[in-house]
Amino acid sequence: MGFEALLGNERVKENLSRSISRGRISHFYLISGPEGAGKHTLAQLLAAAILCKGDGRPCGTCPACRKVLGNGHPDYITIDDPEKKTVPVDLIRQARADIYIQPNEADRKIYLFPRAQDMGVPGQNALLKVLEEPPAYGVFILLTSNPQMLLPTIRSRCTELALTALPPETLTTALRSQYPDSAPDAISAAVQRSGGWLGQARAIMDAGADLLPESAAFLQAYAKRDACNMILILVGMEKRGRDLFLKDLNQWMGILEGALAYRSGASVYAPMAKELTAGRSAQELMEAITTLQQTIEYAQSNVSVGALCGNLAWALR
Repeated sequence: MGFEALLGNERVKENLSRSISRGRISHFYLISGPEGAGKHTLAQLLAAAILCKGDGRPCGTCPACRKVLGNGHPDYITIDDPEKKTVPVDLIRQARADIYIQPNEADRKIYLFPRAQDMGVPGQNALLKVLEEPPAYGVFILLTSNPQMLLPTIRSRCTELALTALPPETLTTALRSQYPDSAPDAISAAVQRSGGWLGQARAIMDAGADLLPESAAFLQAYAKRDACNMILILVGMEKRGRDLFLKDLNQWMGILEGALAYRSGASVYAPMAKELTAGRSAQELMEAITTLQQTIEYAQSNVSVGALCGNLAWALR
């Protein structure tokens, strides 16, 4: 198996395979790259390789690999609270204390920090104390979209793995495999807009997939400036669960981004692009995208769905 599940980034994969096969495992890894770069994929493969008991680490078939890849290994621990804007310092202190408890069933104990850039200075200083003198079995994997947000004293102690964008042909092959029923124009447009990042290409493809019923109705009303219909749709959405509401918001934002790109002359295969650009100016589309981004952040911070629906009805009228 090895690290093949991560596309591209051959040098990173070769260096990791070589060092792990020689038993040279760092205590601290910093995996950097933008959203959709494959940071979580590499972290999971790296953790599996470190804990693997088979050949060709990670082998993907031994019990340790299966547990890591299935997110069920007791010695692969995630340190985060997704509902908090910043990683709570108390969680970092708990991890710092827990690292001195021996592993449950492996030779090493791995801590994953999926939002390293969201650790405040107190949290980074708390982590630094254990980075300076870790136990021999301890491994920390930090993921970040912005390495500059980390203290120099943190970065200097890490083995940094910077992920790179994928070439268009690699992205095209991957999307054809994952979206076999999609039109070639849709795949080509996603590749062009993704910046070379597979995760972002997938998000573009998903946004252009079949519209959710609420999305189709709302976006038609938005394109036609039908404020009354938008209010009725949003009122009906107040009783939907937060997860479904966020799914709607993300699809709306993806479609509006596609419409804005279409207006600028980019090659875009997006539903309702023509309707939206005919009914709304570029400035209005940009403002709507910004509003949806803010609404998603508020929804993730537990602001009530009803309040957010009311704000959307006013902001997007």
